[in-house]
Amino acid sequence: MNTRVKDVLDNALSALLGKQQADGHWVFEFEADAGITSEYVLLMHFLGESLEPTLQTRLARYLRDRQQAEGGWSLLQGGRFNLNASVKTYFALKLLGHTKDEPHMQRASTLIRQHGGAANCNVVTRIWLALYNVIPWRVLPLIPVEVMLLPRWFPFHLSKIFCIPRLFTVAVSVLQVLRPTARNPQDVGITELFIHPANETTPFPRAPHQNRVWFVCFSAIDRLLHRIDPWRPKGRRKKALDTAVAYVTGQLNGEDGYGATLPTIAISLIMLQALGYPRDHRAMQTARRACEKLLVVTEQQAYCQPCVSPVWDTAWACQALLETGNRRGWEAAVRGIDWLKQRQILDVYGGWAVTRPHLRPGGWAFQYVLPNHPDVDDAALVATVMHKAMQVVPGADYGESIARAQEWIKGMQGRHGGWGAYEADNTQYYLNSIPFAEHGMMIDHPTADVSGRCLALLGQLGATPVCDDITGKALNYLLAEQETDGSWYGRWGINFIYGTWSVLEGLAAMGYDTQSSAVQKARHWLILRQNEDGGWGEDACGYSLDHPRHQPSVSTPSQTAWALLGLMAAGAVEHPVTAKGIEYLLKAQKNEGTWTDPHATGTGVPRVLYTTYHGYGLYFPMWALARYCTLRQARTPATEVI
Repeated sequence: MNTRVKDVLDNALSALLGKQQADGHWVFEFEADAGITSEYVLLMHFLGESLEPTLQTRLARYLRDRQQAEGGWSLLQGGRFNLNASVKTYFALKLLGHTKDEPHMQRASTLIRQHGGAANCNVVTRIWLALYNVIPWRVLPLIPVEVMLLPRWFPFHLSKIFCIPRLFTVAVSVLQVLRPTARNPQDVGITELFIHPANETTPFPRAPHQNRVWFVCFSAIDRLLHRIDPWRPKGRRKKALDTAVAYVTGQLNGEDGYGATLPTIAISLIMLQALGYPRDHRAMQTARRACEKLLVVTEQQAYCQPCVSPVWDTAWACQALLETGNRRGWEAAVRGIDWLKQRQILDVYGGWAVTRPHLRPGGWAFQYVLPNHPDVDDAALVATVMHKAMQVVPGADYGESIARAQEWIKGMQGRHGGWGAYEADNTQYYLNSIPFAEHGMMIDHPTADVSGRCLALLGQLGATPVCDDITGKALNYLLAEQETDGSWYGRWGINFIYGTWSVLEGLAAMGYDTQSSAVQKARHWLILRQNEDGGWGEDACGYSLDHPRHQPSVSTPSQTAWALLGLMAAGAVEHPVTAKGIEYLLKAQKNEGTWTDPHATGTGVPRVLYTTYHGYGLYFPMWALARYCTLRQARTPATEVI
């Protein structure tokens, strides 16, 4: 097997090196469901911009290609029907010239109506429908723009909201005052998707995650706010509007756009147009270019990415290359790490500084440029890779960058020992029960996967379970978060396989006893989840359950790699299950040296947005195979360079 593994690794190495950009970094396609591309189409038509005919054809072909046999669209390839993705995509196809009488459109409309019709869509989809005058604005939960003037101690102050939905929420509060309508010169509508007249749409019901008592109280407040909204003092409203607009425009962020994600760029562009900004205004033009940079256009199809992932991709690619012990791989990794070093955020006190005002910056963003919102996950990963490079590559020196990252990450630890992705102690759980928050992402609570990544860094830097209060609290947090079956929940990857691997990596780096009950339970859990073909797979529908749990699926190379890395971290290198998993990866490699995941394995927002990282099917299997070789042969890269 060792010769076969070496051959497969050589092919993967060539494939990965071939994807490296000229300046040293990697960036792979980052794909979501058809709903994101549909939002791009809805945005362009709202702005009154005609799409180039060839692009229009390719976008439509992409949307049609992702339609399921029964007529709807899912949040991930081969997944369950999703009403919101289906309504947005149906609407986008109509805007692209498809008629309701075409067979594929009839299948879609029938299925949508069978699921209650467009009236049952979530809040974000309803915003798009209100912008196109399909439903009245009054059925949307009201975000009074006056929240911009609340004192910081107030429970609904802007700083209490997680940074990812924060910008979106502010822009929506402005739109709810202005209530703009799309130009829609062809008067394209979707009345056929409603069972009852669209203007009879009722407020969205309580979502399963929302506390019943809180939701009832907040719904009553929402009804009151709607009633008094027309009588708010004009002077105070103008001041609030000015404050909100200043906040949004202050987040322009160059050509990476407002929030560097398609949903926030889109809603911000709509806000600017509603305010009367001319098309040639710098802010409008810059944001439009940011949208175009998210497009992926091939000869046959085109789609829009939710954002891009260069820092994340580059760090994981370097991790895999450093594990190989290959000189060419090391040289490429150093170029990638040098690129990462230049993007460390050292002088911007972003949204995270609200709760940590005296903490020096030191993190990295997920995207190319997002200085106000570095994330702990990327920071821990990049610093870990930098330290690994210093261990194995002669002359590599990233000590100063690592020290700043370590300082920032330690300072971002929450009071209960865990880490959130972007902010510390952002745990105002009541916010997820307001009517606007049926998506459940108003806060950034600590998660096991991010916390495991932080422990992996601290352990690699020499920390042990008993060395200080930070690691002790983190360990206690993770042990408390372990599920009764031995797994850990994964917030940013699907799902329990991802979470369990992330924590086991952290525990191993800390030198935590592999014979401990926690590790043995996790190891046993992974063993039991192996598929017949030797791989591992998990479906995102596990997030949708009242009590989330692992939902088995077809094997995917990335989830198989996570499971193998977790097993090896738990001391199961020689276990037959591990060998069977390695065999799966060897057989699954494509001729070009890569692997392909059959469905999304990344998580943007549970139950709302899942993502396919096109790099996951290359660097994770490569890393797992390289680590397997390293551990089995007990070789050290310093003495065995290829």
